[in-house]
Parts: sequence; structure tokens; C-alpha cells
Amino acid sequence: MELEGMDSGSSFNGTQASNVPESPYGYVPTAWVGILFVTLFGASTICHLIQAIHYRLWWLFPTVLLAGCMEIIGWIGRLWSSYNVLLNTPYMIQIILTILAPTPLVAANFIMLGKCIQRLGQQYSRLSAKQYTAIFLSCDIIALLVQGAGGGIASSSVGSGTSPDLGGNIMLGGIIFQLVAITLYVFLATEFVLRYLHNRPLKNRMNTTTSYYLDSRMKQMLMALAFSSLCIYIRSWYRTIELANGWRGYIIRTQRYFVIMDALMIVLAMGVINIFHPGRLLGSAEIWKESMPMADIRGSIVPADPDYVALRGNMSTPEV
Repeated sequence: MELEGMDSGSSFNGTQASNVPESPYGYVPTAWVGILFVTLFGASTICHLIQAIHYRLWWLFPTVLLAGCMEIIGWIGRLWSSYNVLLNTPYMIQIILTILAPTPLVAANFIMLGKCIQRLGQQYSRLSAKQYTAIFLSCDIIALLVQGAGGGIASSSVGSGTSPDLGGNIMLGGIIFQLVAITLYVFLATEFVLRYLHNRPLKNRMNTTTSYYLDSRMKQMLMALAFSSLCIYIRSWYRTIELANGWRGYIIRTQRYFVIMDALMIVLAMGVINIFHPGRLLGSAEIWKESMPMADIRGSIVPADPDYVALRGNMSTPEV
């Protein structure tokens, strides 16, 4: 049965399963959609590379940049499938990488929130910045390993013609674990922001009495982080429902759901960090290694180290 190039560019939802019964996707991926997302992920990743080098924030390489590269390769696999949907290699590439790619991006969000907590005041957070990063990064790594193992088993099963259900269930377990971690992350982050805004520090952290002003740059960083986290959270719910629906269920075999609820969400999550970049809003590598000049949120400013002020350069002055 020859399916090469079969209507691959004609429909946003691809050629449907009834026309391509042997397709592992349940449809032929649409070529122009593949080209679009390879371009979008490529542009965002290149921008992140330039920004990471410019601000010398090297932790962006194993997080946001890794996520972008995985998405690019995954979408190249889907584009390849649009011209020959029966090939197993591109299917394996896309299924593993598009599932795993957001995990390093989640890690970047954990790190950025930890830095925001460190600067706004750890007395408003149930976890210290270091604890926050260590705990949630560990959860992220576990989720990555479980999803990777499941993806490998599932794709091998598809290649050998056996049921991918075992691998799919393992992936589902990894995604659910990650979803629980992200839910806890969202809850703790929301509580932190509310406590900061209402000046309600935790009793066991009352000995920490200072915090950095919530200036316009920090507001932008928090809003960007919230938007990025929301996009990732939506995507995680979609993937959970998709795999729970079954490997040959309606959701996983409908292209438009994948494009909107997965690809678009991750493009937006990466893109908003390009626009509201932590290097620009929170400072370059030297600043990240320093303590921020602290100010009591009621208004009394603690003098900053002159060397720090020199390093901080043209970053905005805290608003009083």
C-alpha cells in the first residue's frame, strides 16, 4: 500500500484513519503543519541560544535549549512521516521526543521560580529557593526517565507490530507523576505570590524580614513564568487524557488536538520566555551569583553593596 505524500498538505487534521488504516498515527501528518512548527521551534531555540550566551546563563542549555532541540527533531520526524507515513523510524522519533521535550522546559521554570523566591523573600515560601529547585528538579528527572522508558517500549512495540499499551501505560505513569509535581509547583508558587503581596510571611520564617521590591521587571518575570507554566500545565493534562484514552483512542489519533494542545502550548511556553527573558529581567550570570539588594516591603531600603550596583548596570531601580 503506497501512501507516500498522500494528501499530506491538504488538511489541518491530516488524512483520516479510514483512508490510511496502516498509519501508526491514525492519519497522515500534515506537511505544512510540520514545516510551521519546525520553523517556530527553530526560531525560538536559536533566540534562546543567543540569549543564553549573551547573558551567560549556562543552565539554559540543559533546560530550555534542550527542550527546543528535542521539539525540532520530533517535528522533523512528523514532517518526514507526512511524506511516508509507514516508516517506523520517524514515528519513533516524534513520539519519544515530543513527549519528553517539555520536561527540561519544566525544569527551567522551576529554576526561575526559585530565583524569584530568593529575591522577593524566602519568608513567604514554604520551601527555600534551594529546596524548591532540588525537590522539583528531582521530580522532573524521575518523570523524564519514566516517560523515556515508556516511549522506548511503546515505539519498539509499534515497530515489531505488537501492542504498545505497556509502553503507553508507563508513559502515562510518568506524565501523571509530572502533572502532580507541576500541580504542587503551581499551588506553592501561587501561595508564595499571595503571601508576598499581602505581606504574610510564614511563622517559621519570621526571622527573615527583608525582601526585594516587586518592580516592573520582576512583575514581568512572574507573569511570563505564570503564562509559561499554564501552557505546560494544559499540555500535561492533554497528554494525560490522551494516553488514558488509549493508544488507538480518538484523541491520540486526531491531529488537531495534538497540534493545539501540545505543540502550540510548548511554542507559547518557550516564546514567552524569549520575550520576557530572565537574563534581561533578572540580570546576567554575575547578578545571579550575587544576593539582590534587599528592601523591606514597607519601604525602608537596606543599602546595597557598591560593587553589586556596578554589576547591575542599567537594570531598573526598585520602585518605591
